[in-house]
Amino acid sequence: MSRPIQIVEVGPRDGLQNEKAVLEPTVRAELVRRLEAAGAKRIEAVSFVHPKYVPQMAGAEEVMAALPKEAGRSRIGLVLNGKGYDRALGTAVDEVNVAMSVTDGFGLKNQGLSVVQQVEMLAGIIAGRANAEGEPGATPSLSATLSCVWGCPFDGEVSTDQVQDLVGKIAELGVDEIALADTIGVGDPWSVTRKVEAARRAAPDATLRLHFHDTRNTGLANAYAGVEAGVDILDASVGGIGGCPFAPGATGNIATEDLVYMLERAGYSTGYDLDGLIETAKWIGEKIGRPAPSALSRAGGWPKG
Repeated sequence: MSRPIQIVEVGPRDGLQNEKAVLEPTVRAELVRRLEAAGAKRIEAVSFVHPKYVPQMAGAEEVMAALPKEAGRSRIGLVLNGKGYDRALGTAVDEVNVAMSVTDGFGLKNQGLSVVQQVEMLAGIIAGRANAEGEPGATPSLSATLSCVWGCPFDGEVSTDQVQDLVGKIAELGVDEIALADTIGVGDPWSVTRKVEAARRAAPDATLRLHFHDTRNTGLANAYAGVEAGVDILDASVGGIGGCPFAPGATGNIATEDLVYMLERAGYSTGYDLDGLIETAKWIGEKIGRPAPSALSRAGGWPKG
């Protein structure tokens, strides 16, 4: 198989935001550089949220200032609302990812906005982008990540119809990419297939991305199901670190090195250097004060060199 699979590295944001250790912006910028040296082309580097709520993400502007633009690299900034988007525009981010939720329960806890209000918020951002067209650097590309697609810690099960309805509304507004996220790691491969198919029915022309957590040991199986369903873009976090501070019990993302190993053993192309990823996972484990939980950071790749 020569089909390329793009892995968006989210360790510097989704990975670090749920760790007890609060790393300085210089260390977080160094993590981005190490990941890029290991092959990452797209990295969720920062989050423009209030440090009162997520102190691990303080200093996003400083992180971006330490990362000069480079051809072939895309640094992503996550935002929760229009204020965050305005902050992102003041930096050198290449992409802005707007976090949303398919449930009112999580949306109100995470952003203080219901689903309807989140759609209105995104519409406002897109309207502002339209007004700024023609200004150099004013409109980085825009994506939206839908949290809790496979289950919500506050509202419980999430139906396929809920997902299909929201994906359709977002696609009509116009974003460059829509990500479906299993924020609390409750999905299974069969439901991944169903919800990817539903998203395609709602937005046949949209680019889809998938974001899985390994909370209940189904992350790689879900990634496999997503690839089999035709999705070519997956999120992962170096070392398998992270989770969501607003979702009780939402532990680790799928590990970038574990995902790369699985895909490349099958013959897919990811563009990553597995040894470099493993070394970076061990390095960030030292920085956060605990070993990275990924399997490859313990066992190594195969065959052994």
